[in-house]
Amino acid sequence: MIESQTIKNLSKKYFETACTHYRFLHAHPELSYQEFKTSEYIQNQLIRMNIPFRAGIADTGILAKIEGQSGGKTIALRADMDALPVQEQTTINCKSTNYGVMHACGHDAHVACLLAVAEILNELKNDFSGKILLVFQPGEEKSPGGAKLMLDEGIFDDETPQLIIAQHVSIDYPTGTLAFGAGRIMASADEIHVKITGKGGHAALPHKINDTVLAAAQTLAALQQVKSRLCHPLVPMVLSFGKFIANGATNLIPNEVQLAGTFRTFDEEWRKTAKTHIRRIINQTAAAFGCLAEIDMPDGYPCVDNNLTISQKARDFAQELIGKENVKDLEVRLTAEDFGFFSQRLPATFFRFGVRGEENADSGELHSATFQIDQNALYYGVSGMTWLAIRFLE
Repeated sequence: MIESQTIKNLSKKYFETACTHYRFLHAHPELSYQEFKTSEYIQNQLIRMNIPFRAGIADTGILAKIEGQSGGKTIALRADMDALPVQEQTTINCKSTNYGVMHACGHDAHVACLLAVAEILNELKNDFSGKILLVFQPGEEKSPGGAKLMLDEGIFDDETPQLIIAQHVSIDYPTGTLAFGAGRIMASADEIHVKITGKGGHAALPHKINDTVLAAAQTLAALQQVKSRLCHPLVPMVLSFGKFIANGATNLIPNEVQLAGTFRTFDEEWRKTAKTHIRRIINQTAAAFGCLAEIDMPDGYPCVDNNLTISQKARDFAQELIGKENVKDLEVRLTAEDFGFFSQRLPATFFRFGVRGEENADSGELHSATFQIDQNALYYGVSGMTWLAIRFLE
């Protein structure tokens, strides 16, 4: 049996390796589905470790495998690897060299940790039974989601794991802590893109035109009833629009107005019903102003649903490693993650490791230009994921 102290010692041994991975990846971010150099870097590290892998899944995705002794379970560990279209405003020494692109969501830390986890598990493979699949996933930040694409391409057709685990950085928790939760811990997420068209023209002659701007404004107002009057009061949901483009002038009503927003909920049945209401309200409100509406509302990410049994075990295992006082309750949020596709298909748990420390005391939130992690947290990301893998294989 592998002891927790062994994992702690090996995590210290490979801590600087994890930091080196992190600094390289942070300095070389790539957008969703464009992670070609990131994928090449990961492949080179796997080759160095003599870990077999299959590349090119969903173009840049990778599936690697560490085999212990014969028999035992098969489990999967997942790290996402894409960055965001953000111009970095930090002063760290590994600042992004790719203008307008930044690892503002910590995916560089996820990959760095999983590569170091691979080092440890590969070193220990004669001491455990079973198989560990390492999933390096593209495109978490952009629909349709790299998780969906990898599943659609049959990533687990040859070997189906009994469970899958993923972790995510969190600035809400201090370095040295891990946070766990069970059930639906992140919302579904669907994008809504709308184009309202009509006959534009001179603003001083409203009787001769269709007021597309007013139609769009009334559409946004009418959509608020989805939450306030159509949704059960106890069902969490968010319907927000962050894009409203009416490219007219002070005296010109444009022929079209563009809207874009997001719809999120924890209830998959309500998700389907609500999307029907959203389409109906948009179409009917636009028609009331003599306008037409074009709606693009593709299916987005499902809820992240943490398996109850596995998540409780993961919490218990983490307490063995870092103590009960350092294991926190995971906050339920209406943010979204395409790990939801994995949690639909397999028993899963998704947890967070704290990255708030002294060196990043002024860090912004996730997805901000000033986000940064406390690199000391990588030790806990590595040791936590490694220990969970070992314990779940037993």
